[in-house]
Amino acid sequence: MFHNERVYKLINMFVLQLFLYFPEDKSEYLPASITMAVFIIAAIVTWRLIINVSKKEAQKAKEFEEQLKLKNENHKL
Repeated sequence: MFHNERVYKLINMFVLQLFLYFPEDKSEYLPASITMAVFIIAAIVTWRLIINVSKKEAQKAKEFEEQLKLKNENHKL
């Protein structure tokens, strides 16, 4: 059991080191920050667009349902 835990910790540390990089020159953070900001803004715009389209579709569905109810009531009379 001890050997497996040790191997797990070593693999975990190795995998984390692949993705963690802290440069000495802090100007290397600028392009990454700009890219991250662009993607966050694009995600927010996409999210809002999906919400707006969904609201419009829900309104259309509600109107269509009301039209069907009125047609149904007219046929019953």
